[in-house]
Amino acid sequence: MSLKLSHQDFDEILGKLRQEYTIYAPRRFKDRGRFSDTDLIRYGEISSIKDMVWNEKSNFSPKEIIFPITQTIFHFTEDDYREPTIDSKKTIIFLRACDINGIRRLDTIFLKNGNDKDFYYQRLREKVKFVLVECQSSFDNCFCVSMNSNTTDNYSIAVRFNSDSLLLDIQDKDLDKYFGGVGEKVNFTPEFVTENKIKVNVPKVAEMPVEMYDHEIWDEYKSRCIACGRCNTTCITCSCFSTEDIFYDTTTNVGERRRTWAACHIDHFTDMAGGHGFRKDNGSRMRFKSFHKVYDYKKRFGEHMCVGCGRCDDNCPEYISFSNCINKISKLVNS
Repeated sequence: MSLKLSHQDFDEILGKLRQEYTIYAPRRFKDRGRFSDTDLIRYGEISSIKDMVWNEKSNFSPKEIIFPITQTIFHFTEDDYREPTIDSKKTIIFLRACDINGIRRLDTIFLKNGNDKDFYYQRLREKVKFVLVECQSSFDNCFCVSMNSNTTDNYSIAVRFNSDSLLLDIQDKDLDKYFGGVGEKVNFTPEFVTENKIKVNVPKVAEMPVEMYDHEIWDEYKSRCIACGRCNTTCITCSCFSTEDIFYDTTTNVGERRRTWAACHIDHFTDMAGGHGFRKDNGSRMRFKSFHKVYDYKKRFGEHMCVGCGRCDDNCPEYISFSNCINKISKLVNS
């Protein structure tokens, strides 16, 4: 079913949906950007179309909605433990095709990576419905076409935003009840980006020589990268975490176990007992991330981990371009 709705009609539907769903979309946070007098666009709960930023790329991905930055695994006492409860409401996320494909990568890591599924990820993920926000043209630093992540049919609703109306392609029968008797029936199929300004030549897995591991290309990043981890935390597909036990002040026998985002660029990620750590220089961390995004994951699961959203390039304070790094690798492999 395809409909054309006014913004007012859509807001009324959002109000009905919010009784059953928590709704997330990119929001603008004034003067919270990385530079002075700039804004931050990240995901937050919305109640109106006026809350949404639909014509700009978000600085952060929607990953934290289903894979929180900090997540309690269980509470414990001296004699017992219990898992935390979660909100009974289901979830709707407004997001673009690259991010839907990125969450599919997270699904692979947490739900299909071995015999056991990640319970904590699964119980948040299974509540989610996607609303695809149409991309008709590419944003800066995007290279989703090169990564085959520019299209998807994995959505409950697809939406095209216009200045005074919306076009909707409603695929999920569970949501039909919210749209009865409103809007104008139309023919609408979402369009997808077919070309990016940035083109990336991804090296083929079978052609990757072992010599690339120690190539001097990584020396550049020893000095340029400052290991802030912004590329990891803004990436839709980075999925690493560490765990820690937090003891409450009242007693050392009561507390909780948490998992918190960790990443290959962030200090102490590879620290081991005895103080030994792997990949202490930033060049080796860049190498690890790069190979994981375009080599290791592809070798195991048949598609590249990187979806080409370009947020790593957008947010790097040292202006390191991951897309350029991939092209450098490919040029060396094919030379």
